[in-house]
Amino acid sequence: MTDAIVAEGLVKKYGAVTALDGMDLRVPEGTVLGLLGPNGAGKTTTVRILTTLLVPDAGHASVAGFDVVRDAGRLRARIGASGQYAAVDDHLTGAENLEMVGRLYHLGAKRSRERARELLERFDLAGAADRPVQGYSGGMRRRLDLAGALVADPPVLFLDEPTTGLDPRARIGLWEVIGELVAAGTTVLLTTQYLEEADRLADRIAVVDGGRVIALGTADELKSQVGGDRIELSVATAAGLATAARTLAPLAAGDLRVDDAALRVTIPVDDGPATLTSALGRLAAEQVTVRDVGLRRPTLDDVFLTLTGHQAGHTTKELSR
Repeated sequence: MTDAIVAEGLVKKYGAVTALDGMDLRVPEGTVLGLLGPNGAGKTTTVRILTTLLVPDAGHASVAGFDVVRDAGRLRARIGASGQYAAVDDHLTGAENLEMVGRLYHLGAKRSRERARELLERFDLAGAADRPVQGYSGGMRRRLDLAGALVADPPVLFLDEPTTGLDPRARIGLWEVIGELVAAGTTVLLTTQYLEEADRLADRIAVVDGGRVIALGTADELKSQVGGDRIELSVATAAGLATAARTLAPLAAGDLRVDDAALRVTIPVDDGPATLTSALGRLAAEQVTVRDVGLRRPTLDDVFLTLTGHQAGHTTKELSR
């Protein structure tokens, strides 16, 4: 399978700050790569280089067969991009926004109008086509922005945290649209802080921290790195939390995690059901009051915490803007 996106050894520095420190990526045609990382990990800098908006200090990259530096002019006609904030003109109507994008792509007036109407229909915006965008909801603005990225029907699409700030219904709606695009053959590079989004959309996930990829694989492959089942339980008091942690430590198949604020203990285990029964028996013998308990499989949040040392969505000093 041909790679639609290739990045090798990308480095980008802003003064003394290194935003990218040897970024390597490969995205096969017709697939979705989820770029998962906290603010400042280098996700947006990577997208800006791959979309020709920044020039790397070292390394090289190609998209759709075009070098992002040497062939930047030709490449721009082959890609679409939607950023964290909808890049739409509030004073124009939805139709006028898309027609303007078509003209910028040199589609001509007639084709630009036709394409605008096609996309407004596809994104369920036909009823608002002739209304100024300043009256659109957040979800409508996002859909319009994504429609703008598709005016030229690009084979490669870059989505930089496209659902940030959207309510759950609007987010799911955009996920459905992205799924339809990929099914039709579009290649997508998606940056996100939403673990559920990466789990739902991405064929493979690259976990990024410190300006480089620290893990790569399918969601299941990454979860398997963390281990087996988890017992997660919360107790009634801080004293009970300390007792629970001490009592359950011998049952753990790895590092036991204690959340003091939530009065919660998380224990990695090899044999989930049997160990859960044993754990509850031990806590009862110690007279620890358990408020809630559950047995679950690892999540991408577990992966993220294990690999980066903090929860996904944790905000660090922003380097990538």
